[in-house]
Amino acid sequence: MPLFAYTAVDAQGKTHQGTLEANNASDAALAVKKKGQFPTNIAETTADAAGKGKKKGFSLNFSLGGGGGTGKVPAKILTIFTRQLSTLISAGLPLLRSLRTLGKQEKNPNLKKIMSGLAESVEGGTTFSEALSQHPKAFNKLYVNMVKAGELGGVLEVVLTRLAEFAEKSQRIKGKVTSAMVYPLVVLTIAVGIVTFLMLFIVPKFEAIFKDMLGGRPLPFITQAVMDLSRFIQGNFILIAVAITVSVFALRFAMRLPGVASALDTYILKIPLFGDMLTKTSVARFSRTLGTLVSSGVPILQALQITRDTAGNLRVSGAVESIHDNVKEGESMVSPMEASGIFPPMVVSMVQVGEETGQLPDMLTKVADVFEEEVDNAVAGLTSMLEPIMIVMLALVVGTIVVALFLPLITIIQDLTGGA
Repeated sequence: MPLFAYTAVDAQGKTHQGTLEANNASDAALAVKKKGQFPTNIAETTADAAGKGKKKGFSLNFSLGGGGGTGKVPAKILTIFTRQLSTLISAGLPLLRSLRTLGKQEKNPNLKKIMSGLAESVEGGTTFSEALSQHPKAFNKLYVNMVKAGELGGVLEVVLTRLAEFAEKSQRIKGKVTSAMVYPLVVLTIAVGIVTFLMLFIVPKFEAIFKDMLGGRPLPFITQAVMDLSRFIQGNFILIAVAITVSVFALRFAMRLPGVASALDTYILKIPLFGDMLTKTSVARFSRTLGTLVSSGVPILQALQITRDTAGNLRVSGAVESIHDNVKEGESMVSPMEASGIFPPMVVSMVQVGEETGQLPDMLTKVADVFEEEVDNAVAGLTSMLEPIMIVMLALVVGTIVVALFLPLITIIQDLTGGA
């Protein structure tokens, strides 16, 4: 029987090395795992070479995840993959065959390559969660840990279904919030474009007409102000464009600084109109993520860590960190939730009831359902409110320019009529 040299780590992160006999590398990997260790490298060797630390033939490497792996996969495509994999496993197909089947029909080259790697890892004796952890850019901690919990509980297909539902609801909420945020930006961009066009091409022509036909008479204040602004934009257009570009890049760089990012995330939750909607979104996301993890069998402390890392807002992450520290000390989640100022009293009360009755996952899911519905209503209300506001603002800006240009025309028309 072939001899294999292996390197492995235990639950405490300690490295172990040794040799064992097995039919092949896969069997060797399984033998190492039975010892409670995770193999990071297995290679065929001989008794003499083992003593000298030399290996021959091929090697089979196992990544612990975090580094390496393939690129990102669009969330929508990943959700479809998760749903399809859950369906195949529920239908009785083995995991390996399911991965092979989905890999053959996958059109996304990135995911196709990932599925091929997953199938090879699973065929080599690696658990599905360990295989997923080798692709950290595609599968985040939430995904990997839920799959791991599903494997341990023997309910992988159920967990995959929950993951797909979680992703679908998250994308729906994200899409609605993004639409509400993008709408005013689109209208503002159009307004800036229209005003820039008027200032660069239309106003200068009217200025020439007024100069010829008014004989040097003073223009109305509003007209003069528009003319001055037009000349300033024409003379400094490149400088203004460069300043705006530099400001955008400077802001993006500043947002990467922890202090600036934290202050910005705190401010974002207080923005008029948008702040309340974003707070509700954060609460819904926190509740949905934590509830899904806990109901799938992930330990509460680990679930809170994952929820913190996927919060999407540094202030919310800080609040979840406080909750984690409190739970770690054997305390309730309630007091840090109240102290954060983010979670409404109703959420705190439902979490408290969930802790006392042992039904925390159900309560968190109900909170998520309620706040996702509130986000829907908030987005609809915000959009209906923003539409007339933005239209009025655009009308005021363009209307002011139009009025400024037509006021001198009235004087010119009166002169022509009087002259006739």
